[in-house]
Amino acid sequence: MSHKNNQEELREWVISLINKSDHPLTKNEIAKQLNIKGSDRMALKEILSSLQSEGDLIKGSRRKLVSSVNQKLGKGLIAAEVVDVTEDGDLIAAPLEWPKDQVPPRLRIVEMRRSHAEGRSALGPTSRVVIRVVKQLAHEWQVSVVRRLVRDTKKHLGIFQPNRKGGYISSINRKDVFRGVHVTAEDAQGLEAGDIVQYTVDHGHHFHFIKVLGKFDDPYMFSEIAIYHQEIPSEFSQEAIEIAKKGKVPPLGDRADFRSIPLVTIDGEDARDFDDAVWAEADTDERNQGGWRAIVAIADVSYYVRAGSPLDFEAKIRGNSVYFPDRVVPMLPEALSNEMCSLKPDEDRACMAIEMIISAQGKIKSFRVKRGLMRSQARLTYTQVQAAMDGNPDHITQPLLQNVIHPLYGVYKSLLKARTQRGTLDLDMPERQIVFDQKGRMVDIRLRERFDSHRLIEELMIAANVCAAKTLIAKNWPCMFRVHDKPDPMRVANLRQFLKQYKLNLTKSVHPTPGQYNDILHQVDGRPYSRTVSELVLRSMAQAQYSPNNLGHFGLSLAHYAHFTSPIRRYSDLIVHRNLIAALNLGEGGYDCKPDDLEGIGQHLSETERRAATAEREVVDRFTISFVANNVGKEFDVAIVGVNRHGLFLEIEESGAEGFVPMRSLDWDHFSFDEANYRLVGHRTKSSYQLGQKVRAILVDAEVQTNSLSFRLVSDIPVKESKKGSRKQAARCKRQK
Repeated sequence: MSHKNNQEELREWVISLINKSDHPLTKNEIAKQLNIKGSDRMALKEILSSLQSEGDLIKGSRRKLVSSVNQKLGKGLIAAEVVDVTEDGDLIAAPLEWPKDQVPPRLRIVEMRRSHAEGRSALGPTSRVVIRVVKQLAHEWQVSVVRRLVRDTKKHLGIFQPNRKGGYISSINRKDVFRGVHVTAEDAQGLEAGDIVQYTVDHGHHFHFIKVLGKFDDPYMFSEIAIYHQEIPSEFSQEAIEIAKKGKVPPLGDRADFRSIPLVTIDGEDARDFDDAVWAEADTDERNQGGWRAIVAIADVSYYVRAGSPLDFEAKIRGNSVYFPDRVVPMLPEALSNEMCSLKPDEDRACMAIEMIISAQGKIKSFRVKRGLMRSQARLTYTQVQAAMDGNPDHITQPLLQNVIHPLYGVYKSLLKARTQRGTLDLDMPERQIVFDQKGRMVDIRLRERFDSHRLIEELMIAANVCAAKTLIAKNWPCMFRVHDKPDPMRVANLRQFLKQYKLNLTKSVHPTPGQYNDILHQVDGRPYSRTVSELVLRSMAQAQYSPNNLGHFGLSLAHYAHFTSPIRRYSDLIVHRNLIAALNLGEGGYDCKPDDLEGIGQHLSETERRAATAEREVVDRFTISFVANNVGKEFDVAIVGVNRHGLFLEIEESGAEGFVPMRSLDWDHFSFDEANYRLVGHRTKSSYQLGQKVRAILVDAEVQTNSLSFRLVSDIPVKESKKGSRKQAARCKRQK
């Protein structure tokens, strides 16, 4: 092989040979078949080692190599990457490669060596491993770890506390298997108590300092920690910032002029960007009695963020903005997100608009996509608009009441009829709001109020999203659909089993309709367990995703649906805008040709969306835990919001703070986990702890540092045994109290 010494070419030959082979191959067999001799065998060794480290090849028995994609040859061996840690502490993995025409399985790691589970080399998110399938279930595959693929040096984050020998850096996440590291006086130089330190520990147990993120008591540190944990890009390149700063309002040209139409934005009081505006009026066409004309205008982000530019690259990597209680990590630089693409009152702004004719029954009779210039007449809040409709307008809403606000409520009521008619899933989960004072200190946690003004905007946005999707379908152009598949049959079966104990009967159909779910939700409305049922209905659902393949949207009962209304904070919407501009010949800023890589981008955007949700939840948890941290030792009314084989998850209903009761603390009986009914059942007393049950519990510990709460149940177990046994049981109960 003296003339074939190109490493890239050799790499391709090796991969091709192994993929085509009908049996595993050794290194010598590969060398023989490719006629590799002499010094070229060293190059082959390096390539095979690299392919194994990257997960493309797996070494099986007798040093034979097989492609990680070919399951038959691998005898159940799969190259995978750890992608998540569950609340139970289980590791969830995903195959590194999988056939494109098949849905990859969810892999739950149930067996691994102690060194893989504990200490500095413990497996965690991003770890790559070779796994073997132990058991295949309908909703997941249970697997065991054969070996680690790459011995990666992980970056850790911890809080530093000094001591006589130097100091100790302890973990700041309860899911971390690696609990911390001792540092010498030399390594601790320059570090102060409470510093959040980023570091690595190599396989020789050597500590390597990277940087200090800040102080743990800094008000912004909670979100900084989440940004680090989820690897969320938070800094823009200078080139992207400069492009954003150059943005200017375009001339009218061929754009439609919406500046005389009283479009308004309606958002929350704490909204940070305003990228959608609405307007409606009664339709005067006699053929549409009781109907409406409506416009949804959206900031024209595609005019400023051109495909393939450095700014576009940064937006795509982020995928979406991330909203924390105290700050936002935007998808676009502030020069766009807070200025050129923010629909501020009385300022000209470029927009993409959808004009709709809507019937009295909420049917969209016709629609048209236009590119234009608009000028918002007012920045309104949900509370303002609702107060105006309730008879208490202020100086801003009073002049808009008759010609703007009333028509908007009129079209909303029509759209609501269509929503009810098609049987949209009616899940309205409560959302908690962290309240801060002027110095950035948290002062309260409260439930966000939900008004008809919220639902008004939601229904108009849904209507615009449907029109965008239908436009691209009609023009035979690709679309990034927002898809929501039917619920998984196994989860539906589990939900059906749980509902039986409340004498609630879910249809026996493998695929219930949203309307059938609504029947259950309406039956439990106002009952103590209504929230639990709502949570389980939500858990039974598939996750909504982005895809160029139109699967429809189950929850909304819509056959065609895409995200169009927030390109300032969602890259998926920007894709839809560019496709609309190109398909309708609306000028510059669209794609030059039909994009053919939307499947991979859709998967990436679905992942960044889940990443953002995880980070946002982590920060809210830290704030809520810090809010109750001064109440250790007090009793609370709590609800059981989770049950597993390790114990109970409880929620303090007033604050939403969640904590854990370990199984070992329920020492007055031997409890077992009844998975089908989401409960723990005592073998001796027959007492049970059920998902949704209200109980009393003592807050034992509040660790803001590790983001965890610990509870102990205040138990009142009935005495049914002998006097001797009763005395022991009573003593246990007394200790619990």
